Amino acid sequence: MADSKGTATSKLVVRKKEKTTKTKEVVNLEVKKEVKTEVKREVKREMKSSLVKKEEKVLLVGDKVEGNGEVPMEEGAAANESTAVAKANEPNGDYEPMELPPWEIIEGDRIDPFQFKFQFKNVEYSSGRNKTFLCYLVDKGKAQDGLLRGTLEDEHTGVHAEEAFFQQCLPDYDPEVKYTLTWYMSSSPCASCAAKMVEVLKARKTIKMTLFSARLFEWEEPEIQAGLNGLSQAGCKLRMMKPLDFTYVWDTFVENDDLTFTPWEDCQDNYEYYHEKLADILL
Repeated sequence: MADSKGTATSKLVVRKKEKTTKTKEVVNLEVKKEVKTEVKREVKREMKSSLVKKEEKVLLVGDKVEGNGEVPMEEGAAANESTAVAKANEPNGDYEPMELPPWEIIEGDRIDPFQFKFQFKNVEYSSGRNKTFLCYLVDKGKAQDGLLRGTLEDEHTGVHAEEAFFQQCLPDYDPEVKYTLTWYMSSSPCASCAAKMVEVLKARKTIKMTLFSARLFEWEEPEIQAGLNGLSQAGCKLRMMKPLDFTYVWDTFVENDDLTFTPWEDCQDNYEYYHEKLADILL
């Protein structure tokens, strides 16, 4: 009997120890969970704080102008992104877009190679390509003047690149000078820009203009077709960019680091597609 009682007592002790051990494990798990939860909360607070500071810093930088008087595009884009993230992290999780000033026209000498390969790609559906890039050459017919060369880009929110060219790059017109303008554009003009260009060409009789486009902008719309026909009738030669034209723009207007441009696989096919559409419009 003594042995059986002793055995029973030892079993009770073992069970009590097991129960105590399990209780400690549960407590430890709960403590760990609370610690993890608190750490996550702290990280979120730090992230929100850093996002707010980053937003304030970027907006301040975006207010500054560089040497050419323009707001840096990359910083402006960062301001948009940080604003969206900060709003999305509010307690209710709702996103309320902020109204920021329109993008300024960016004027420069050469464009980024990645921007060129994306924005100038002559695909049929130009999803995500919400900018217009304009590369220009101006010949005033005098050897001592040389060629005026440069680039413009816009965001389709303020003055478009086409109108900005005549305001910023060729503001003064001399009727005694014969101008030859050559444009290479990522997309053909919208109806509004085409109408304004027609007005300029009619008022400035000594301008001869050739416009090469990588893509046709909303070419199925009647007002776009009317605008392109108006340009053609005003004396502007409209052309689609061939693979050779893309290579020329790469060599002349892109920060290419002396690298050779290789046209994308369907560049020639897409040129023929747009060339046919343009020919139909200008009939």
